[in-house]
Amino acid sequence: MKTTQNTTEFKQKALHWANQFDVCCFLDSNQYKDHYSAYDFIIAADVKEELKCNSGNAFEKLKAFYEKHHQWLFGFFSYDIKNEIENLQSNNTDNLNSPEFYFFVPKYLIACKNGRPEVLIGTDSILSEIDNYCIEEISNSIPLEIESKINKNQYIETVETLKNHIIRGDIYEVNFCHEFFAKNALINPVQTFELLNQLSPTPFAGYFKVYNHYILSATPERFLAKRNSKLISQPIKGTAKRSSNSAEDEEIKIQLKNDLKEQSENVMIVDLVRHDLTKSAVKGSVKVDELFGIYSFPQVHQMISTISCELNPAIHFIDAIKNAFPMGSMTGAPKIKAMELIEQYEETKRGVYSGSFGCINPNGDFDFNVVIRSILYNSANQYLSFQVGGAITYQSDAEKEYEECLLKASAILKVLGVH
Repeated sequence: MKTTQNTTEFKQKALHWANQFDVCCFLDSNQYKDHYSAYDFIIAADVKEELKCNSGNAFEKLKAFYEKHHQWLFGFFSYDIKNEIENLQSNNTDNLNSPEFYFFVPKYLIACKNGRPEVLIGTDSILSEIDNYCIEEISNSIPLEIESKINKNQYIETVETLKNHIIRGDIYEVNFCHEFFAKNALINPVQTFELLNQLSPTPFAGYFKVYNHYILSATPERFLAKRNSKLISQPIKGTAKRSSNSAEDEEIKIQLKNDLKEQSENVMIVDLVRHDLTKSAVKGSVKVDELFGIYSFPQVHQMISTISCELNPAIHFIDAIKNAFPMGSMTGAPKIKAMELIEQYEETKRGVYSGSFGCINPNGDFDFNVVIRSILYNSANQYLSFQVGGAITYQSDAEKEYEECLLKASAILKVLGVH
């Protein structure tokens, strides 16, 4: 096993190399300490076996797929898989037409830790092939016209309507999202992702290509991980814009830490995640490891809490994923009613957005992110989409919520050349 001279260059070449195949997945921790999948980055390429299905019995099919192969699996499940978990529907507009559920066993798997690449599936000759791979530079030459499904006034009106549901006691909190999109979009997905990953490096970033469908993600959020018998969830609720002035930036962090509204949003979701983990946990093992932790990323500070439990040995780990899905941070509380209102008031089918992608290793450990701060792209119909949203509570100021949405979209808009 050799050490490459330049890990960044190797990573870039490896991603371009992987992208030549119909299917590939790149998971990047961007040098954050808590590794995504236990490696600095990991690249799976080409298909040995695949599982593609819609909601119905997708999790049971994944169980059978894992038991058959007992091998590394990479995949995603869209938000709409909720419909097989609860009696729900997804009937809103969908121009991406992505698979609802997709997993594959790769032909090639390269992982890197501490600057040392290792071939986990395939032969060591792949490393030389990657080192010698010639990257073809292609620029995105056609400007994108980004549109929004709803305008600011419509957004504010909907938030006020959702607050009325809270006043009536239907819900305590709901995550309301809206879509930005571009038609006739011609982009180079790899280069667009690289720009996004440079501008906004996050611990659960990733690139996923499934034929003509692409996920380009700079998500900072972990949905669920399993380490041996321990399950870990890290919901994000609470966002503040960073300042270039270090003293001011530190003050913003302190304000976020002590913001009662943000704490209120966060603790509601912590309670929801605790409830979800209880379904899979050894009795009495669910605990909050960290409440209201403040973590800094290039554009924003985030309030992140960490909840964990011991997985009940009688529960299959894939059932533990199902028991926690969809994630509380992207739904609301109570969860089912919040999801019904999401379907009623959002204009666009969420699809992969607010779903999850990641990997399962041969011993059943896994790590899955939350698909936010992500560009979704269908190269066949040239449709590009990204959604942003936030938690709506009784205390929410609709105008400020809208501004927070634009803040969350800022890195993507910059990458796409929209200022």
